[in-house]
Amino acid sequence: MKHLILGALSLFMLGQVMSQDIHIIPEPESVNPNGQSFVLSASTKILGSMPEKATNSIHFFSQYLASYYKFQPADANNAADSKGNVIYFQMQAPAQGDTIGAYTLHVSKDSVIIAAANEQGLFYGMQTLIQLLPTTVSSALTIPGVDIQDAPQLGYRGMMLDCCRHFMPVDFVKKFIDYLALHKLNRFHWHLTDDQGWRIEIKKYPKLTQVGAWRNGTIIGHHPGTGNDNQRTGGYYTQDQIKEIVQYAADRYITVIPEIEMPGHASAAIAAYPDLSAFPNQSTEIASNTPWAGPTTGKQVEQTWGVFPDVFVPSNNTFRFLENVLDEVMALFPSKYIHIGGDECPKDYWKKSDYCQQLMKNAGLENEEQLQSYFIKTIEKYVVSKGHQIIGWDEILEGGLAPQATVMSWRGQQGGIEAAKQNHHVIMSPNGYFYFDHAQSKPSDSLTIGGFLPISKVYSFHPYPEALPANQHQFILGVQANLWTEYIASPAKAEYMIFPRISALSEVGWSKPSVKNYDNFKTRLQTELQRYQLWGVNYCKNWDQ
Repeated sequence: MKHLILGALSLFMLGQVMSQDIHIIPEPESVNPNGQSFVLSASTKILGSMPEKATNSIHFFSQYLASYYKFQPADANNAADSKGNVIYFQMQAPAQGDTIGAYTLHVSKDSVIIAAANEQGLFYGMQTLIQLLPTTVSSALTIPGVDIQDAPQLGYRGMMLDCCRHFMPVDFVKKFIDYLALHKLNRFHWHLTDDQGWRIEIKKYPKLTQVGAWRNGTIIGHHPGTGNDNQRTGGYYTQDQIKEIVQYAADRYITVIPEIEMPGHASAAIAAYPDLSAFPNQSTEIASNTPWAGPTTGKQVEQTWGVFPDVFVPSNNTFRFLENVLDEVMALFPSKYIHIGGDECPKDYWKKSDYCQQLMKNAGLENEEQLQSYFIKTIEKYVVSKGHQIIGWDEILEGGLAPQATVMSWRGQQGGIEAAKQNHHVIMSPNGYFYFDHAQSKPSDSLTIGGFLPISKVYSFHPYPEALPANQHQFILGVQANLWTEYIASPAKAEYMIFPRISALSEVGWSKPSVKNYDNFKTRLQTELQRYQLWGVNYCKNWDQ
């Protein structure tokens, strides 16, 4: 009897150890340790029941092992190879009600089996397997035995990268996409045009990149700046590079959503083509307290941050320009959605413009907010005619929402609530929870735009507002965090602002509220921080505040 008790106790303790070793972010629906363990090495075989469906997952996993553990298992060729030490991707027949991305993961002594009804599920099951790997490098990796059942809560789980305020190289954009994939995020919102730079090659309008992609200097320090670096800076992505990045993301089941800003945040485009302005012959307004480099006359790409008065004039010429731009954009991005901005559009130039005032009178528009709605609706009609839909920041609600527009709610949650009540789709992206350019430590240990956003607040977000009736929750597509780069000039600083808050974002978007617990999350995050070290990520160390 004594031996039986000791044996049971040993098994219990083994289960406890295994349980402690299983630290997964985002938290799955169910995690059940089974007391076994699997040893992964170069002799492990990897195969799939339908190899073509598992190709992306197998390739990503093999490359991950090669990059961080310096070995690769062998791809198996047929079902006969499934005996012994094997990782098996099993494609199941879809069932009614299957969630895209759902999977099961079974780890036993002889095998790891990832099963799903779709390719995304295989991929996310593989990402969970990565989190079961030890964070110390070895040629034999012991994985705890476990049974996991999992599925995402929300269909849209995204992050935005602003490459306009500071241009980011192609290699980092790909790395950013990998970071999203490793956290089971599936949308990459790519901010490509703004006042400080136009970053996408448009062949019909070469001046957009010849002129609009470059600025003559950048302010030093916090806005309005203590000086100017007087360095010409900028860059853009060629169409070939964009195709490469879009495919790179697709191989990771991430959709790239491009953003072409309008009608505000258009200084770079107007610098290239002044006739897009209501006042083409008027020089860019430069505030007296803004340190400036280079010419001060004519239309200029902005060198500081903020909101600027020169915006697109809603003329036939502007709409033809934007339609031609969007034609090239839509040919590059297969995404259902095209983000058209719509935020922070000053109305002063429209108020002063005889053309705009006459247009309002002719169209029966009562104010400039309705003129902005007219602008957005005109663009939406064109985008929809090409088989796409628009997303806009929540300002597109002002003056009347375009018929099929999706609203990205950034000024808190109210815009999202209002849009959902109008039966429009919504992506929750409130700045108080998801603006990763805000400081994450107190006092801030680097220059930031301001604000304080600790990881605990990111984690606390609930996608479905209490003010929204349950029968309208269906209009909440998901959540997104944003990395604006006014004060983020390098990939290293970008990583620092992303990590570890991206882990909290991933759990907000993926995990059901019933399995979320912040104290437990912090425990699991300790293992994730070790993984960041394995990746060589520049993450914030003072996150627990």
